[in-house]
Amino acid sequence: MNIIISNSSGRPIYEQITSQLKQLILTGGLKPHDMLPSMRLLAKELRISVITTKRAYEDLEKDGFIYTVVGKGSFVADTDQELLREEHLKQVEDHLEMAVRQARQAGISQEEVLEILEMLFEEV
Repeated sequence: MNIIISNSSGRPIYEQITSQLKQLILTGGLKPHDMLPSMRLLAKELRISVITTKRAYEDLEKDGFIYTVVGKGSFVADTDQELLREEHLKQVEDHLEMAVRQARQAGISQEEVLEILEMLFEEV
């Protein structure tokens, strides 16, 4: 598993781990019931605190992406299709929010943005 931590990203490390693991699950890089590295092993590999990996795993479990079996470890959960759809919607919203901010900074109107979006839907 290849998780990249950036000290200059401005995002907390546990959020970086959480988002990268979610992305691996959403794209099929991690399949249901795949075992994740132990919190200690991941912390050692990333050279971070075990508390940080614990927080990331807790957030993933709370969001329904992983489950933990005491004494056995943490595993990728069977992802509910509605949960997957909701996570994809959130990602699209985040990207569109960034695009709207850039459009406003560049003086691009809402109509122009919608026209671009409609063109992209037709092309892709």
